[in-house]
Amino acid sequence: MKITISPILDTFPAYRVAVLLAEDLTVAPDRGDTLDALIAQGEADAAERFDPEDLGGIPAISDWRRAYRDFGIKQTKYRSSVERLLRSAVKGRGLPRINRPVDAYNLISIRHLAPIGADDLDRVDGDLAFRFAAGTESFLPLGKEDQGEDPPKPGEVVYADATKVLCRRWNWYQDARSCISPQTRRAVVTLQSLGHADIEAAAEELSQLWQDLCGARTTWQIADATRPDLDLC
Repeated sequence: MKITISPILDTFPAYRVAVLLAEDLTVAPDRGDTLDALIAQGEADAAERFDPEDLGGIPAISDWRRAYRDFGIKQTKYRSSVERLLRSAVKGRGLPRINRPVDAYNLISIRHLAPIGADDLDRVDGDLAFRFAAGTESFLPLGKEDQGEDPPKPGEVVYADATKVLCRRWNWYQDARSCISPQTRRAVVTLQSLGHADIEAAAEELSQLWQDLCGARTTWQIADATRPDLDLC
């Protein structure tokens, strides 16, 4: 399996992504006391650091707002995943409770201001790519499966495998068919930056959390303009 960011680099040359692979992952439905305490502290730190009315003034957030506008997304309801998580944290709503590995990477997302997403490696088909959508791809939105498919708009940045879009609008909304579930044992994680997020530190911290709290074996590497194509497994 390979992953590439080549198709979008001419338009977004600063784009970098840390790609983390996890094996032997245990997906507990609860956070556990250790992660619960870390998340509570992370939410408190975010609320102290950031003004909820001026998230656009944060360089790492403005990077994504600008990028979304550059591929035609002007409506404010479409925000990067990190902005939506950070907004929830600083406004006192807290981070969502999904399962232990997902809750852990959401914490790392707001701590390092990097969009992060994960997919079940055994439910991904073929090679992976960050690319521009043709508009005909298959996409089944997570939590809205009963509403049917919602294909991407032509020209939006998507994260896709060989048969479907894994995430629409770069890092806005995930497909239902590859989400991390209690059955997941192997995962591929992307930690993304357009210039102002330290994805190396984020990948290292997430690796340690998943090792300590989810029993995973992890490795990670960086794709960027100097090395846009990675061999994964």
